[in-house]
Amino acid sequence: MSAPGGNASGESGARAGRPAGDPASESAARAARPPAPAAAGLSLAVRTDVGALDLDVGLDVAAGECVALAGPSGAGKTSVLRIVAGLLRPAHGRVSCGGADWLDTERGLDLPAERRRCGYVFQEYALFGHLSAWRNVAYALHEIPRAQREPRAREQLDRFGLAERAGARPGTLSGGERQRVALARALARRPAALLLDEPLSALDARTRAAAARQLAAVIRDAAVPVLLVTHDFTEAALLAERIAVMDRGRVLQQGTASALAAAPASAFVADFSGAVVLTGEARRGERGATLVALDGGGELTALEGEPGPVAVSIYPWEVTLSPPGEVAHDSARNHLDVEVVSVTTVGPRVRVGLAAPQPLTAELSEHSARALDLAAGSRAVASFKAAATRVLPR
Repeated sequence: MSAPGGNASGESGARAGRPAGDPASESAARAARPPAPAAAGLSLAVRTDVGALDLDVGLDVAAGECVALAGPSGAGKTSVLRIVAGLLRPAHGRVSCGGADWLDTERGLDLPAERRRCGYVFQEYALFGHLSAWRNVAYALHEIPRAQREPRAREQLDRFGLAERAGARPGTLSGGERQRVALARALARRPAALLLDEPLSALDARTRAAAARQLAAVIRDAAVPVLLVTHDFTEAALLAERIAVMDRGRVLQQGTASALAAAPASAFVADFSGAVVLTGEARRGERGATLVALDGGGELTALEGEPGPVAVSIYPWEVTLSPPGEVAHDSARNHLDVEVVSVTTVGPRVRVGLAAPQPLTAELSEHSARALDLAAGSRAVASFKAAATRVLPR
């Protein structure tokens, strides 16, 4: 069995742009472009029990497309990767990639992991600590003559900007360097598909931004189907064209990050994509509007929605704040009296935690936050438009 990350034999928005002149990103992009077999999509439809989880997932990933499986821990995301890689056999299902069938339980076909042309990057990278960087990459190259493995491995590391670190062991590499070695190993054998399991989670905050840019360049230029697992919606939006939101073994909704944010199919999807979710009871209002009596007090107006128990989603950047008694002079129809609980600066924006009948969050510009003189314990009025108030069944 070959190295984890080198092939399969170990355990779905806007992409980050590659800044001009970023050598590491450019090296990573070059490394993703070696001649490869004619690319075709990845297709899977699987159903199986994984412990107590009932997993039932169907997904297609086109050549050159990155799809993110995004959701909380225990949703079944990594199990899907393991099934694709040949590390977990489902009770029922099929997997095909590049025009070849890898799994078909009805036909009794289950291609061994080492024969599936997968590049697999593990959450903790799974590098061999006793081997140098180039030997970690060479471990994936078992299909070529031994004499060619070291030159090929060093060439791959050079493409990732790691030529001078080729002799270093993983314990002496930075988190970003270890990620690049893992990517070099995954791409060394020119895979038909690339599988990425939480590729940024092992990095500290300082390293993560640069590593994300480099990874985006690799994904963009790989020209093979890429299946990415993450629990972070923002990371999924950064790296993938399409996000499939998973929970409890099912894909609940898939689409671009902007489409999921604009029209979540459920309260879970809304909450996962970063929306504030409030609960209440909806009824018909005048002129086709929907009125929602919030649990705990307060009433909202929405443009559409069915009567009954509902969840209401609003994104923090759609909420404006005004001093008490000075409702914003705009078209907003929804106003809630709130108390400021927290004020947190995040880059050029300020996130304001609010206590209302139910917790609420607003996101303002620094200028607006300063003008309002916001502080914990102060009072305000939170306003947002009926058009921004999405009503979902609950």
